Amino acid sequence: MISAGEFRNGITVDIDGDIFVIIDFQHVKPGKGAAFVRTKIKNLVTGNVLERTFRPNEKMPKAHIDRRSMQYLYRDGDLFYFMDNESFEQTAIDAADVGDTLQFVKENEGVTVLSHSGKVFGIEPPTVVELDVVDTEPGFKGDTAQGATKPATVETGATVYVPLFVNIGDKLKVDTRTGEYLGRA
Repeated sequence: MISAGEFRNGITVDIDGDIFVIIDFQHVKPGKGAAFVRTKIKNLVTGNVLERTFRPNEKMPKAHIDRRSMQYLYRDGDLFYFMDNESFEQTAIDAADVGDTLQFVKENEGVTVLSHSGKVFGIEPPTVVELDVVDTEPGFKGDTAQGATKPATVETGATVYVPLFVNIGDKLKVDTRTGEYLGRA
């Protein structure tokens, strides 16, 4: 159990059966009335961010999140298959639990699988991946407007906006959190 007065950024708590991570917190002691803790919390399953206040002595269970390093193997219909890097055990995870987190991840890449009480609720891909461009419009001489970009399809099927000089076959560095082009690999 953890009290609201002990909140810190990054702590995971179980509130009403849902798992939340504390994004931001502030201890407030008004001139009149009792102190309270104003927080910004993110639901780890749905991704919703809420603002909520707690009394400093309010207690709730601390949620233990299991992070396992796994290798993404392949997709078969609505199931994604992963292999544990230590036990070599294969696990199938439903597409609803994966969401769009694997849009920039190739097969056989390493990811971190997040679970709570044995239930998988999220996947953390590597922060930066290298992908080949499979389709894009050619950039023409004279199309050099400040910061001009064009859409490019990478080998995973995702679309990344890239500068005009990028061509088919180029290898790119892509930030998996934002889908931003970071540079050539």
